[in-house]
Amino acid sequence: MPNTQKADHVGMAGVIYAITAFLIWGLSPLYWKLLKSVPAFEILMHRMIWSFLFFVPLLLIQRRFREFTAILKNTRVLLILLGTTLIVGLNWFLFIWAINNDHVLQTSLGYYINPLVNVFLGLIFLKERLRPLQTLAVILAGVGVTYQTVSLGVFPWVALTLAFSFGFYGLIRKVAPVGALIGLSVETLLLSIPALAYLVYLNHIGTGAMLRAGLFIDGLLMGSAFVTALPLLLFTRGARRLNLATLGFLQYIAPSCTFLLAVFLYREPLSWTQVATFILIWVALVIYSVDSVLFYRRRAGIYSSKKSPHRPASR
Repeated sequence: MPNTQKADHVGMAGVIYAITAFLIWGLSPLYWKLLKSVPAFEILMHRMIWSFLFFVPLLLIQRRFREFTAILKNTRVLLILLGTTLIVGLNWFLFIWAINNDHVLQTSLGYYINPLVNVFLGLIFLKERLRPLQTLAVILAGVGVTYQTVSLGVFPWVALTLAFSFGFYGLIRKVAPVGALIGLSVETLLLSIPALAYLVYLNHIGTGAMLRAGLFIDGLLMGSAFVTALPLLLFTRGARRLNLATLGFLQYIAPSCTFLLAVFLYREPLSWTQVATFILIWVALVIYSVDSVLFYRRRAGIYSSKKSPHRPASR
């Protein structure tokens, strides 16, 4: 297969992987709504345990179990992952709670804001310099959130907590030299230990959902591992095949799906103030995305010009 055809094939496969991952994430409220009868914290505990049990065979198949056990012996990395475990646990809990308490629109707003929060955190903690268009995008997002808070008198704490918790999760994971599969395996293991104790306690006092709420609920609780792990694996495969600019555009599929579910399926109220906020966020994201594409192309052009030798002009 010629190199161009091979590159196109790899690129198309990457797009399919990434789109599938973002669709699963964006449509996941449909899944969590089915578990509305189960407390969000209990769902989270099941999600951690079943996800870890799902990751173990993957570690064995990919022959990475030694890498996994090596991390458990590395105190510094383990402490970092303990911190990320608590943060991702908060993020997952709040997302499930928000879905099942009719705040789907807030979760959509949170994940729209997240890329801009990442830029802001990079400025504060990594001393990264913002490009002019990035600065404008962050300001517009801030104006949108402030406008909604002042106009409605309600602080969008769900959206901001989701955005900042996921932002800090990514920021701290930059410090830990651990891949996605190994990192999540360790994180789910760390929370699985207290989670198992908690679920055993619930079973002891007779309030746990497992084995009491029916086979359908049992299956959904166990299936939370697939909702957690499958999109992550697809995303990882897609990210390896795509450039950051393409991946950046595709990531808006997830909050867009969630937004559409909130408005058209779950009929959550959408005021003109909220519409204005979303419009400001969308404009900010367009600016941010255009800036990312321009920056990526410029950097790719510089890299290719350095890599290719200078050829004498033809006569």
